[in-house]
Amino acid sequence: MGIRHASADDLASVGFAVLRSALATNILWIGALKFKQYEVENDEPLITSNPLFSALRKKLGAQKLNRLIGVTEITVGSLIAAKPFAPKASAVGSFGAAGLFLTTLSFLATAPGTRQGGQGMYSLSLLGQFLLKDTVLLGAALLTTADSLRVARHR
Repeated sequence: MGIRHASADDLASVGFAVLRSALATNILWIGALKFKQYEVENDEPLITSNPLFSALRKKLGAQKLNRLIGVTEITVGSLIAAKPFAPKASAVGSFGAAGLFLTTLSFLATAPGTRQGGQGMYSLSLLGQFLLKDTVLLGAALLTTADSLRVARHR
């Protein structure tokens, strides 16, 4: 009698809230790690093999470039999380996240070691698998962009 069954809209609402929170948390956390020396070292093979980032690395140095990336990620993650207060800003942050994930996906083509040696083109290494998960995050960023825009239009 008093038990209410969840509707598809209820599930979608909860799903979007979880998706947005997880997306913002992941981006904020990864952005904060860009200030750690081990992360600068871990990113080095990705950075130096990418034409755009290798040029930026030459200009700024590895540590400053990682910090710039970190500040960008922290800004994007913060904007995504701001949806309850500023849905338009959140849409900008989510769209920025889509750009971040498209950029990291480009490393699949430029970074050495993304394929498992001797196993064929479609056999991803651990690094390749790590990068491939950004396709899911790209989808999340596009969905949260649309969700924020929808809310902003109704205000």
